[in-house]
Order: sequence, then C-alpha cells, then structure tokens
Amino acid sequence: MIRGRWTLDDRLERILREVPFEVPAGTRSLTVKLSYDRSKGVLDLGSASPYGFRGWSGGARDEYTITPDWATPGYLPGEVEAGTWQVWLRLHRVPLDGLDYELEITTSADVPAQPPVQAIEAVEKPPKREIPEIGGARWYAGDFHSHTVHSDGALTIPELGALARSRGLDFLAVTDHNTVSHHPHLAAVEGITLLPGQEVTTDRGHANVFGDVGWVDFRQPVDSWVEHAAGLISINHPLGGDCAWLQPVKERPRIAEIWHSGWWDRRWGAPLSWAEAWRDDVIVIGGSDFHRHGSDGLPGAPTTWVLAEDPSLVFEGVRAGRTAVSAGPDEPLLLRLGDELLALDADGLVLVRPDGRRQVVRGERVLVPAGEGPHRLETDENEVMALCG
Repeated sequence: MIRGRWTLDDRLERILREVPFEVPAGTRSLTVKLSYDRSKGVLDLGSASPYGFRGWSGGARDEYTITPDWATPGYLPGEVEAGTWQVWLRLHRVPLDGLDYELEITTSADVPAQPPVQAIEAVEKPPKREIPEIGGARWYAGDFHSHTVHSDGALTIPELGALARSRGLDFLAVTDHNTVSHHPHLAAVEGITLLPGQEVTTDRGHANVFGDVGWVDFRQPVDSWVEHAAGLISINHPLGGDCAWLQPVKERPRIAEIWHSGWWDRRWGAPLSWAEAWRDDVIVIGGSDFHRHGSDGLPGAPTTWVLAEDPSLVFEGVRAGRTAVSAGPDEPLLLRLGDELLALDADGLVLVRPDGRRQVVRGERVLVPAGEGPHRLETDENEVMALCG
C-alpha cells in the first residue's frame, strides 16, 4: 500500500505526480487500485512502464489491469516488464486543505480472464442524401469528436460505431482522452469508417490529434503536440466553459472545432468571432463530443462534411480545407460544388457571404455562385444552421 497527499501548492508546482513502484521478474499481470474521497476532489489516473506510456483513464476509473494479452480500456496490453513502473496521478480538482489517497498495487504470475465483450447487432443506415460527386470525390458525413470506455465514455467501440451508423454517418473520429489504446480496435467495426484520434487533455485546453501517429505526451508544451501531429490537430471547443482554450502556442493550428455541441445557442456569434481572430485561413470542423446517452448530443450533432475520394481519406480532405458543418446529418446544408454553392433543404434561410452580403434562399435545392472564404446559412433570427469554408 502506498499512501500520499496532494495539496493545492503541489498542484501549482506540477501537473503530474509520478509514483514509482517495482515490478518483479516473471510478472504477467499488474493491477493498480486508487482510493480517495471523491466528494472532496478528483484525481486522474495513468500508468508508465520502464519503457514509457502504458495508459491513461483520467478520472473515469480508479482501477486498471495490464496483462500481455489484454488490458483495461485506456491501457495498452503487452509484456509486464520487470523494473520501475510509475502510477501517474494528476490533480484535476483539489480542495484547499489537500487530498489524501492510497494506491494498492498487485502483481501476479497468473493472467486473470478478460472481461466478456458484448456482441452488437447490425443496424440499418439511413439512405444517403442526394449530393453530386465532384471529379470522383464526394461529400461524406461524419463527426470529429467522440469518446468510448477507453476514456470517460459509456459505450464500447462497437456500440459507438453502431450508434453513429444508425445516425447516417459515413465516418467517426474516436478521440479518447490522452490514450491510443482504442486505435487497434477501430478497423474491426463494420459499416462505418472509424478513424483514430486522441484528445490531448489538460486543465488549460483540449486538442484533437488525428491519425495513428502514436501517443502524444500531454505533459509537454502545445508546440510539441503540433509538431507531433504534422498539421492534423484541432483546437477543441475553444470557448467551452472550464474547458476553454488557454494554452500558449507559437504556431497556431489551422484546424479548429468551432462548432461544438456546447454551442447551445447558435445566435451567439462568439465562436465565429474567435475563428476569425484565431487565423484568417482557419479550417472549421464540428464535434459532438459524445460520451453517453442522456448527457451529450448524439454523434453527428453537429455533422462535419468532408470532400474526399473515400471515407478513409477524410483526414486529407480536412488538411486541404474541404469541410462544411451542419447541425445534423439531415439538417440544412451548404456545400461547395466547384464554383458554386449547393444550399440543400434551406428554403427561407439566409445565405451570408464573407463580405456580409445576404440573400434569402428560395427552394429546397438551390445552386448559387461561390466566392472565396467562409459562407454560412442563418435563420431570420441569426441562428447559424450551416457553415462552409
């Protein structure tokens, strides 16, 4: 048993406490249990082996197991190497007088049985909207922000994939917090393209790194995240309450999650103003930030549309700036079709051009000339209904 205490002064000095412990040779399973009074604060939990990162579950779990063949979601299975391991503790919420904790660490030469995985029934996908192809590419519907049991979500990867498919999405980026343990399992889900990502999460802002690029060290400065991501990094919910973006960064990423499910009143124009101030060539994406039924918007609320040759290639479409965002898969939509804009299911809405000129859309399927820069559809009360870069 390891006992410790974190105070507010400790939190001001460092974001992470590394608690070392020894793993003997011949160990094939490792279990760590964290105990503390959750009514007084929140501790985030993670793990490192002698050779680096082995997992992160934040405040979602108080216990994890690692074995050669399986691991608790959020953690990486593999050899339990002999030597000095670390329990990572991050003080997410701490009372003024501090927070006591206990760690119970168990090693064994035996491997416990893996918890059973529930089978998922196939679900029907709604019919596609009629959108023309452009030179062999088409607009695909998806969502760039979601979570599973590998961090603080409630659904397994197959369950999340089935839900997103039932919503009519073509792709979904799975972006669990500070871990990549979900990446090896995404390709096994059929009927929808699940894309690898990770939400690099700190108390001063969150950012999604897209692609199977390896674990991004959230303890390092943001500029190292940007370099690691090679351009495929988005600033998440930059005006999102206690998750708002407060991090310094020298090279501002071009991609930003301007339309987040937390934009609950879209008559409020602050996200658009932030985007204009962030950089003049920002690439706008949207994210539901789905965690569980009943507390978040469903996957695809909002929906990001990407022009690509195939759903597996949407990251390249994003990198090229070929994005649009709507309130949902079947909501009013504004897309670029070459030199024209297609306003779909938008009769009576107002098209707002980059120079501020406005025109009312008449008809459910209308083509109008496209100019350079961002366009949007609004209601007569200035509620944003669709964005197009």
